[in-house]
Amino acid sequence: MKRFLVGFLALFMVFATAVPLSAQAVQSVEAVQVADTVELDISRSVLSLTEIRDVTIEADFGREVDLENLELQFGGKALDEWKQWNADAKSYSGEPFILVKKEPHYVDGTTKIAAELEFGLPFGTDDLSPRSIRVLYKELLGDYELALVDSENEVKAATTVELNVYDEFLEWDEIKPSIDRIFEEANEMNDRYLHYESPGKSVEGKDMHLVVLAKDEDAVTNYLENTLPVALETPEDLLAKLKEGTMGDYQIPIWFNNIHPDEVEGIDFQTELLKRFALESEVSFTTTNENGEDEEVVLNVDEVLDNLIFIFNFSHNPDGRVHNTRANVNGFDLNRDNAYQTQIETIQLNQVIAKWTPLAMMEGHGYVKGFLIEPATPPHNPNFEYDLLMEGMIPQAHAMGQAGIGSSKLTSYFLASEEYEDGWDDMGPSYTPIFSMLHGTLGHTVEVPTLSQDSYDAMVGAGLGMINYVFENKDDLYGRQLEIFNRGVKGEDNRAVDPLLTNAAGESIGRVRGEHENFFPDYYVLPTDSWNQKNVSEVYNMVEYLIRNGVKVERTTEDVKIGPTTYPKGAYVVPMKQAKRGLANAMLYAGDDVSDWAAMYDPVVVNFPALRGFTIVDVRMGEEDVLEGLTEQVTEVAVPASVVDERKAMQVLKNVNNDTIRLVNELLKDGKQVGIVQEDKFGFKVGDFVVRSEDVAPFKDEFVFEATVLPAYQAIDLKWIAEPKVASNGSGQLIFSLKELGFNLTDEEQADVVVSDSNLPKELAGKTFVGIGNSVLKAVHDAGLLEGFEYKTTRGGHEGLIKATVNADHPLMAGYRQDELFYTTRGSWITAVPEGAEVLARVKGTDDFYVAGWWPGHEDAKGQTLAFTQQLDDSRITLFANDLAFRAHTKYYYRMLANSIFASAEEAPAPKPGAGKN
Repeated sequence: MKRFLVGFLALFMVFATAVPLSAQAVQSVEAVQVADTVELDISRSVLSLTEIRDVTIEADFGREVDLENLELQFGGKALDEWKQWNADAKSYSGEPFILVKKEPHYVDGTTKIAAELEFGLPFGTDDLSPRSIRVLYKELLGDYELALVDSENEVKAATTVELNVYDEFLEWDEIKPSIDRIFEEANEMNDRYLHYESPGKSVEGKDMHLVVLAKDEDAVTNYLENTLPVALETPEDLLAKLKEGTMGDYQIPIWFNNIHPDEVEGIDFQTELLKRFALESEVSFTTTNENGEDEEVVLNVDEVLDNLIFIFNFSHNPDGRVHNTRANVNGFDLNRDNAYQTQIETIQLNQVIAKWTPLAMMEGHGYVKGFLIEPATPPHNPNFEYDLLMEGMIPQAHAMGQAGIGSSKLTSYFLASEEYEDGWDDMGPSYTPIFSMLHGTLGHTVEVPTLSQDSYDAMVGAGLGMINYVFENKDDLYGRQLEIFNRGVKGEDNRAVDPLLTNAAGESIGRVRGEHENFFPDYYVLPTDSWNQKNVSEVYNMVEYLIRNGVKVERTTEDVKIGPTTYPKGAYVVPMKQAKRGLANAMLYAGDDVSDWAAMYDPVVVNFPALRGFTIVDVRMGEEDVLEGLTEQVTEVAVPASVVDERKAMQVLKNVNNDTIRLVNELLKDGKQVGIVQEDKFGFKVGDFVVRSEDVAPFKDEFVFEATVLPAYQAIDLKWIAEPKVASNGSGQLIFSLKELGFNLTDEEQADVVVSDSNLPKELAGKTFVGIGNSVLKAVHDAGLLEGFEYKTTRGGHEGLIKATVNADHPLMAGYRQDELFYTTRGSWITAVPEGAEVLARVKGTDDFYVAGWWPGHEDAKGQTLAFTQQLDDSRITLFANDLAFRAHTKYYYRMLANSIFASAEEAPAPKPGAGKN
């Protein structure tokens, strides 16, 4: 299921050490010496962890043997040594799970010996979904020798059997060979189009696997080069053809996906669907109608492929399938990263989703009791054309559920939107199917209830139900997607959306438009000049993000005056009259306050301008379009080289972006000299960096930075620093962010600075500690480290984008302004600071301090402290109640981390006199 990111690697290792070696998946070990081996015949060769299976075995030694001397073995062990998992003892010490139902006996007076065995459930259940089991079961998977051993005569009858989750489960390294076999068989049987590609690689370098199945190559080419471009540019043309019945033959894509690889059915059901539609002429399945009666559906595959293109993405997260984890190896739940796109897997895959813009998507998940299928609950993201989506998604979801229970032993399903009041919302767009809805896709998360054969069967059935529903309703569904694009192209804010957007009281509030007639602006302008833009580096990143996600971006070809401000040539423009305007706006608008709801699934604020820290201008035109004819479309980002006056000896790097921090760390690693400005002077600010021109010049094309000549470094107060020694005992995501800034991490004993969002340092003396969020606030308070320190937390996970007042003169807040927007998912604030502490930031004391998010009870945070620092005898503690590195998206606050680290770095010798003369 998509809820709650938890790391289980440590727990896995604890459990694994408790497992007897012989109980883990191993090659067979002979218990006795044998001189001869004969074949053991068996009634089935695949055994299951989730289904009790009887197995009949037969062997013929060619002569009579003493049955009393025979021993049945599995994996080189006697059967009664194979014990069920004992959760209390954390070991395999329960009752035996392999039973002899009928002892070895001779068959009809022959020398043939038979026996009947029952292979039961090693975990005492046919549901492996509980986390305590899910981190263990893969240790049992593999090939084992099943043997009937006659030790007296040193002979045995043996064969190899497979112990699997269920028959269709594949390890990651088995998936590509399985795909290859399907391709080979299909090439011999038919002329269907099959295309394999790897859309990218995981953190560990494993290929993702994507397969396209279509009628023929022309169908794919026609969709990508003709149908889709027209749909995005002039959707009215295709809408007219659909209405007139003149569309002719056309094919549209549907997408099958997995992102949580330890929710295993979500991968394996795709292999089954690919096999059936690549190889068979007819595909039949059972669905359950509204009266609870089973009905058989028979699909002619050629007719289906006359209408549909299949796309299978077997998983966003190959590493997770290998390691049996929900998260990628960086510790990120990728189903929270589709909007942020900080991880390589989501960056690569979402570019392909945008390329195809599928009509429907099904993503396989687990494990929610009851068999849940989306659509989701309120509150809904206002950037969806929700009326058009729901008219297709609700009946399609029912078709999926009915086919799921008809094809399995499951007896019921439910739609989150119909059974839940809240808590399973689609306000946050980070989940793959919900993010796809911003492409106009009918996106469904499907949560099977158990990790089992039954749930696998239900997942396959749900996929067949979606295929059949789209096949039968293609023109109607595609017409709705085209109308979504049409509203975007026309800039239409259709009020049919409003009744579906409600508050917690069930009242329709519609899109929150404020003083505007249209929820969507006409344009967003992203300036690139230093006067109007506080962080041009993130502008380039944002534009690259928008382009790869299918959003049209333009650039001004001359200076443009909007209101009282003139924006120099080269500003980026996002025109909001375009098909993907909902996706663009969901990333760029401020967000909404949904704090009235009792429950929320996950954080909802995306707001790249605030959380990445760049200036954006919301442009709304009157009768005159001042940008018309003054822009040209861009299809890639060309980042200009940074400017360094190499005729001068020293440069000041403004502390304005994360690229500058990365550059400083690169120089320090190379042993170059770096100074930090300690006073506002010559137009330079406290926290800016001083470097040699010859040192920084080679990096002009690698990093985006603002450099200005330093007239005379000996006339300004500087602190020259060595490379900081940094450690973190915090989350994997915090560690990722620190590494992203270029810090080399060491162990705590060697560190000068310890950064954490989880724990206190093992030893504080002589160190600087930077703590983030309520877990650390609680630890500091409970340990009594700071007399007079008090804090309050409404609840971890309460989220808000809030107005803050910053102590901009303090070195730890260098590069920030007095009025800023801060972000938190911690639900915390500081109510009292110790005597002598320096306050770094406060929540603004005005009634409008809260901008967006879900934070019941946030009203009490008004005017409260968010961050402070205090020097102790030989150590320093800096505490932030807000987030600085949340899921690597809150990059605007990274420099607060960097400032805190650099401020505690050891001093280094200053350059020799004369080194800075010009």
